[in-house]
Amino acid sequence: MLSRIFIQNFALIDKLEIDLKKGLQVITGETGAGKSIILGALRLIMGERADVKSFAKSDVKSIVETEFLITENFKDFFEEKDLDFETQTIIRREISSGGKSRAFINDVPVTLDVLKELSSRLIDIHSQFETSDLFTEQFQFGILDGLAKNKSLLSDYQNHYIGYQTTKREIEQLRLALAENNKESDYKNFLLAELEEMQLDDLDFEEIQNQLNTQENAGQISEYLSEILSKLNQEDFGILSGLFEVKNKIAKLSHLSSEYQDLSERLETSYLELKDINLEIENKTENLEMDPELLQALLTTVNRLNSLFLKHQVNDIDGLLAIREELSASQNSLETIENQIEEKENSLKLIEKELQILSQKLSENRKKFSGNLENQAKEIFSKLGLEKAILKIDLTDSQYYNLHGKNNIQILFQANSGFPLKPIQSAVSGGERSRVMLAIKKIMAENNDLPTLILDEIDTGVSGRIAEEIGKLMQEMSQDLQLIVITHLAQVAAKGNENYKVVKFDENGITKTTIVKLSTDEKLNEIAQLISGSKITEAAISQAKELIG
Repeated sequence: MLSRIFIQNFALIDKLEIDLKKGLQVITGETGAGKSIILGALRLIMGERADVKSFAKSDVKSIVETEFLITENFKDFFEEKDLDFETQTIIRREISSGGKSRAFINDVPVTLDVLKELSSRLIDIHSQFETSDLFTEQFQFGILDGLAKNKSLLSDYQNHYIGYQTTKREIEQLRLALAENNKESDYKNFLLAELEEMQLDDLDFEEIQNQLNTQENAGQISEYLSEILSKLNQEDFGILSGLFEVKNKIAKLSHLSSEYQDLSERLETSYLELKDINLEIENKTENLEMDPELLQALLTTVNRLNSLFLKHQVNDIDGLLAIREELSASQNSLETIENQIEEKENSLKLIEKELQILSQKLSENRKKFSGNLENQAKEIFSKLGLEKAILKIDLTDSQYYNLHGKNNIQILFQANSGFPLKPIQSAVSGGERSRVMLAIKKIMAENNDLPTLILDEIDTGVSGRIAEEIGKLMQEMSQDLQLIVITHLAQVAAKGNENYKVVKFDENGITKTTIVKLSTDEKLNEIAQLISGSKITEAAISQAKELIG
């Protein structure tokens, strides 16, 4: 429950602090006193956006701090969010003059999403202007699911539904990727086949170019080799015969003097080397052969390679090999995507089976308890002066899964006998709307785990016996939760376990708002004033005492 509120520098509030108790907490005050300002501050705790224009002092930060008494049921949430669990949990929101917002749970900074998630489980603020909530499918499912105790089942279903939607999106993205890749697949296949046909792993471009140069210049090479052999092997004036003669003479000199031994050995080596060169040239000359077919094959290979170099913008065979690997990997990725799609589709089928089971159970529970909701609503309506009113749940099967299962829901309403049931948004009048919402809130309070409910002038537009019944109804509701009510009805104020009044005053020429807890006598006078107006009469005092009982 909400045990303390502290507000600093928010609209007309300079500083305000109030302690709250269990049961029915009633807040009264004249129109314009600032009751809505307090609710506006509390909405910051609910994670709503702040407007720095509402700050009384532009150079002082605004602070809203609340303290809740919570049970061990919230421990899992705190562990999941890595927060310190305290039975006296403090939620604080600070907004700087520049508009920067910070949120804290037990002095640990948190995001607004975490703040909203926790506060939505602790408190519900309902204004007289928010009865349109009743018209939303989410709210209507919430009513019925609360009565059917579907909280755990619905949470399980929604976790599977989120997984279902996520998997469907992933499949769609994979299919788009596959379609995009398939557009280029034929061309990539052509490029890959072209590269594979070249058998690049077995090619040496430098060697191929050498062979091509040899074939293209075979005639000139043969001519040069013949001339070299002629020079080396001429019978009388050949280089080999001349060197042989020189070598022999030096050898004879080395026998005469050791001074020539080194020269003799060097010439012997040179002669042998030259003979070897001569032999190799003879072999090359013999093996040199111009082959038109080989020449054409070499020309074709080189031209194809140069074309591939240009096409793929690389300079060598290693570059082509890298391109080939990329293309091969790209083709493999198509198979990978196809396999991923198949796996995701199988996973989707399994999730859908679970969704079918869970949604069926949800639907069964809802149908089972819809009659209870209709009966409870009728009973409460009769107490609120809507004796002929009927509320009916129209629960139908949906073709598709949605966040709430495989159902569609519509609450139908009939205020008077002899009229057809219509969707509640078109059937309920302005005067009936607040009482219908109060009945719904009563049912929800009995079936949900919400610790604190705030009703802001939900009783507007009623009086007399109906006002008395509303007070009793609120007193009943406060047995199951802490109910904080902002009201102008004396009949409701009289039922309060604790009463508070919002007052507006001037201080040094500045209008300010605060809230005060009323003593027993002050409560009596406040109720009398609600009855008689600004001038409290003895009759009003007497009637106030009767109401308090």
